[in-house]
Amino acid sequence: MLRTEVKNGLRKLGYVASRYDHRRDPFAVRKHFFEMCGINLVFDIGANSGQFAQQLLESGYRGKIVSFEPLSAAFEKLSEAAQKHSDWNAVHCALGHEEGSAEINVAANSWSSSLLTMLPAHLESAPNSVYIATETIQIKTLDALYPSYRSNDSHAFLKIDTQGFTMKVLEGGSQTLEEIPGLQVEMSLVPLYEGEPLIAEVMSFLQGRGFTPIAIFPEFFDDRTGQQLQVNGLFFRL
Repeated sequence: MLRTEVKNGLRKLGYVASRYDHRRDPFAVRKHFFEMCGINLVFDIGANSGQFAQQLLESGYRGKIVSFEPLSAAFEKLSEAAQKHSDWNAVHCALGHEEGSAEINVAANSWSSSLLTMLPAHLESAPNSVYIATETIQIKTLDALYPSYRSNDSHAFLKIDTQGFTMKVLEGGSQTLEEIPGLQVEMSLVPLYEGEPLIAEVMSFLQGRGFTPIAIFPEFFDDRTGQQLQVNGLFFRL
């Protein structure tokens, strides 16, 4: 009874007390598969100011990181962070299915910025994601860039967080996908950006290319209803 009362009291304060289970810890699961597959090169696509790369470094990863970010303000912060690590490179561009330039919609919270039109479901669940400007950016393809960073002993991992543009990035990296052992992609459960593919289509695409889904981690919720809107999917070749 006392244990239940303590747990309930902690929940009211915003905390959960439970036995640690590494299988439910996204960082521990990813680190395990990084080590198992010998990951030594990470393409951080949609890096924003470098949050994902910082997580990797804090978890003990010591391989190379190449972070791609198209927004000028976010890239300035990303570049500053990357300069502190000799094996972390920052590249000022977006990745997509073809090379060129485009107008990206800049969100007030930065990380919700997208090349696609935001749908009401996203804006209503996160009002601070409203678009406030546009910016002209450069788009490259993964297949064009990957050979510049890989080596004969590379075991690469892709992280894609591009707000509805996931499939475009994958379409521009068909050759690269044949070489890499793993990736993490953001996937939507409901339409949040105009024209974006949902989770079933992304998973089918990746499984059709030999990737096994390892874990699904929560990412974005509607704070009004509690509905889960986006997840991160971890995939590896096994």
